[in-house]
Amino acid sequence: MNAHPAKQVFDQLSESELDLLMELVLASGSLKELAKRYGISYPTIRARLDRLIQRVEELSQERRPDPMANKLADLVEGGLLLPAAGHDLLRLHRQILDQSPTETP
Repeated sequence: MNAHPAKQVFDQLSESELDLLMELVLASGSLKELAKRYGISYPTIRARLDRLIQRVEELSQERRPDPMANKLADLVEGGLLLPAAGHDLLRLHRQILDQSPTETP
């Protein structure tokens, strides 16, 4: 019998990613509470969660990591870019990627 797809994805997450998921559940999904638990700002926890969501999407769709998305998340987490601007830039980046012909190695 094959493992559940979620288990296959979660088995590939790091300990810190799994900890974030567990803390999110224990905080009843409240990012404000999650930020308080970690002792960090709301935008920082939002950036970490966005990065985790991206990672789960990549693993579940067997996509390669997106360096642009990672850089934007780093900038938001570091307070150098507002979260809304990061989301807008990431959306634009993905639209451009969707319009580009895919390259084969």
